[in-house]
Amino acid sequence: MTDAPSQPIAPGTLAGKVALVTGSSRGIGADTVRYFAQAGADVVINFRNKAPRADKLAAELRELGVRALVVGADLTDPASVEAMFAAVKDEFGTLDILVLNASGGMESGMAADYALTLNRDAQVRVLTAAEPLLGDGSRVVFVTSHQAHFIRTTPTMPEYEPVALSKRAGEDALRERIPALAEKGIGFTVVSGDMIEGTITATLLERANPGAIAQRRESAGKLYNVSEFAAEVARAAVDPVPADNTRLVGDVSAFAAE
Repeated sequence: MTDAPSQPIAPGTLAGKVALVTGSSRGIGADTVRYFAQAGADVVINFRNKAPRADKLAAELRELGVRALVVGADLTDPASVEAMFAAVKDEFGTLDILVLNASGGMESGMAADYALTLNRDAQVRVLTAAEPLLGDGSRVVFVTSHQAHFIRTTPTMPEYEPVALSKRAGEDALRERIPALAEKGIGFTVVSGDMIEGTITATLLERANPGAIAQRRESAGKLYNVSEFAAEVARAAVDPVPADNTRLVGDVSAFAAE
């Protein structure tokens, strides 16, 4: 595996399209939305509490000649989600790509059911709110981890298990929507990756279980970094939808298939 190309989607490929990436003020989400803008898409940058970062990214992307809408929204709050898509409708009138990237569950001080609320319920809510704006030929991409995707057959570290179970529940709930989405011409792809170097989740896992990332890196041979994985997420929005609606990124030899 080599470093992600500076432009994983050819320039102009997404001209005239509109893409929204949840949790896109930093990390994987920010790089994904950047790749879409480099390919010509107008973009929606969603954040929960990092407005300055989101605004800085938007200014950078506007220099590429695309439109960039910044919308703060707490995805666990139904009214906040509805307001976000009302803003998208007012600004663009349509949506061609929705990347469900935002997730969590390892934060301190949250309610016991926060992981499930964010990683399952909020994901379904966002898709439901977006669906009226998604037309024939549009795409939905759900971002997850191998540790979550394979949680039914391959145990993960205890510190991550609640998140893994909740993300798998979110994946399952979204997959139930595939037939209805397909009837409208909306493609759906799950992108699953291993531990990603440099993410908040990796940092929190390392704090809770020192050595965990190094151990996984040794087992897998190499872990993707943020920009490399974001390139795969971006490509999933333009590549043909896999027959099983699943794009596995990186080594999966340590995970047992269902």
